[in-house]
Amino acid sequence: MTAWRWVLVIVVCFVLVRAATAQELDPRYLKQAEQAIESAIADRQIPGAVLLIGNADGVLYRQAFGDQRLQPHRVPMSADTIFDLASLTKSLATAPSIMKLVEDGKIALDDPVAKYIPAFGANGKEQVTIAQLLLHRGGLEPDNSMEYYRDGRDAAMAAIYRGKLMYEPGTRFEYSDLGYIVLGELVHVVSGMTLDDFATKNFYEPLGMTHARFNPPAEWSEHLAPTAKVGDTWLTGRVHDPRAAALGGVAGHAGLFASIDDLTRFCWMMLRGGELDGHRVLSQKTVEAMIQSRSLPDWSSARAYGFDIDSDYSSARGLRFPRGVSFGHTGFTGTMFWIDPLHRCFVILLTNRLHAGSRSVLDLYRSVSTASAMALLGPVQVYTGIDVLEHGKFAALDGRRVALITNQTGRDRFGKSTIDLLHDAKNVQLVALLSPEHGLVGKVDEKVADATDAKTGLPVYSLYGDTRRPTDAMLKGVDTIVFDIQDVGTRFYTYITTLGYAMEEAGKRHIRFVVLDRPNPIGPVGVSGPIADADKLSFTAYQPLPITHGMTVGELARMFKYEQNLDVDLAIVPMVEYDRAMWYDQTGLPWINPSPNLRNPTQAVLYPAIGLLEFTNLSVGRGTDEPFERLGAPWIDGRKLALILNELKLPGVRFVPITFTPESSKFANEVCGGVHIELIDRTAFRPARTGLSIAWTLRQLFGDQFDAANVQKLLVNDEVQATWPAIDDPAKVSWNLDDFMKRRARYLIYR
Repeated sequence: MTAWRWVLVIVVCFVLVRAATAQELDPRYLKQAEQAIESAIADRQIPGAVLLIGNADGVLYRQAFGDQRLQPHRVPMSADTIFDLASLTKSLATAPSIMKLVEDGKIALDDPVAKYIPAFGANGKEQVTIAQLLLHRGGLEPDNSMEYYRDGRDAAMAAIYRGKLMYEPGTRFEYSDLGYIVLGELVHVVSGMTLDDFATKNFYEPLGMTHARFNPPAEWSEHLAPTAKVGDTWLTGRVHDPRAAALGGVAGHAGLFASIDDLTRFCWMMLRGGELDGHRVLSQKTVEAMIQSRSLPDWSSARAYGFDIDSDYSSARGLRFPRGVSFGHTGFTGTMFWIDPLHRCFVILLTNRLHAGSRSVLDLYRSVSTASAMALLGPVQVYTGIDVLEHGKFAALDGRRVALITNQTGRDRFGKSTIDLLHDAKNVQLVALLSPEHGLVGKVDEKVADATDAKTGLPVYSLYGDTRRPTDAMLKGVDTIVFDIQDVGTRFYTYITTLGYAMEEAGKRHIRFVVLDRPNPIGPVGVSGPIADADKLSFTAYQPLPITHGMTVGELARMFKYEQNLDVDLAIVPMVEYDRAMWYDQTGLPWINPSPNLRNPTQAVLYPAIGLLEFTNLSVGRGTDEPFERLGAPWIDGRKLALILNELKLPGVRFVPITFTPESSKFANEVCGGVHIELIDRTAFRPARTGLSIAWTLRQLFGDQFDAANVQKLLVNDEVQATWPAIDDPAKVSWNLDDFMKRRARYLIYR
């Protein structure tokens, strides 16, 4: 078995062992969910909401908030309010109906749709399968012009059938309402029943979903949440989606109305393998097939039949429900649900956001789902590569002779060092240690010498001394290099160059290279700053990367291998329960200073902005108790600098004038004027823009007293360096990251 397959087996087993029954709700996190909803109401994002949290055994929490209706008169929200579910129709009506037909032998998932609807086979769509439409991979465009719906249902369907492909089926994920409209019609063609009648007979009636209905009757009006306004009338009981409305209110992509209790019964049925209260609507095998994660070869998305699992639409999963095994869906009108079969629990949030004119509630979905899942399961705990490797009894290193590149950050979640874990493992022989900049214990701010590890007696070879690459002597008798270091997500932080150099040397010697992955502590900052020029690569710029790349070391290793054409046997041991949207303090992992002057997560966030200026004649706070949270120099007037920087209204930060005296490093024992950088909203913070705006302001205020030329030493981009000093507004400094984003997408492991 290859190293990579061992890793996959380890991760799967790790997740399964951790599965447990959902616990009673933790009131601390439940309060966070409630506060998120109440804040959204206060900010007029939504008029009201209903939240339900449950497990396979029952309802644990059910509460209404705010108002069902604001106009023409206020009506309080009630827990039995009926909502326009929008795209939840795909999960609760269309996909189950298709799977029921498959179970009954009426259709097969790999059948071409044209086998049952010949007209659909026009313009290259002959081989588009039912499964591809269920997974939004059928090549169809997301939607089409409303002009095609003016002449009735038959004309609208004919227009869809003769439509052209947008891309080669099966090669990518493109969320498509048209695909589900076709699937809804397929149910009609094969069963002889319209989708609404088929779903009601086979699911809603036997499951007791008493208010699940397309085109709800007028007598339900008092219980229906209105959506948008059409003319002088609020849509109440009429589907909001214009294509579903034009198709008579019954369509495969939208049109279903239901209450939160109806959705609860559906969730129970899914968690109980297709049965509820003695009524079996799907077989256990069908449910398992329905919710199985299906990814594209490049891991760009994971979907199930009728459900989202891991894609750009996965806001309802939040940061706590397990990635890759939990599933759910969202609806345009403000509805969502998410089911975790691993812990046998679920959360449902129903709002009518359109009644408040809200543009988006994705952040609300994410916040409520995260808090609800934490109330169920406890706070999130990311398991790093070493945790996963340890849990798998080091199978990926079985019988290997290992050189370990690590430092003080290489520890498992209990604080035990990777050095000790590998040294004590009976099936692994640890033969050498290699240390990066700052040394094995991360306290050296200068050249690092070779040494001997006192505890294990192993040689410690420096990769920040006379050489920065592993040598033959260091790798004597080694067949595997393991890399376990906490990076900080910034191009000029040197650990990733050590990674790249070591991969190069491993490839030359046919040595396997294993990366134990760790979080990017500033991952949510994303990608920012200009790309390093290819002719300026160095120890602080290993590859043409932007200032912040938004990748983990495991993902970077994949990029380095393929973009540097490294002939290296690479394996990544990925993390469990990690999400790219997590800040470090959301991972449940203890903070260990990755280097002497990065002492907390806030400094890590500020580092790419303030560290960018480090080669100029500024103190960036080294030699003080707040490195990278302050900057200054003896020639700076802190009041003037703070005033102008605050006038720029840079996102997420505020500047306070200060004086300080560094005890060491630049301007040691000299009084410096400057600013304290207060991080007030890390989600809004833009590091590259902030760093260059500070440089621009210093140039404007203090002229040649500021060494502007040396910004280029870490910026390493001629075009941007030539632009920023002379521009009339720092906000006009720009860089194009489109090509990098396309490159980057190929190597991502986590959403």
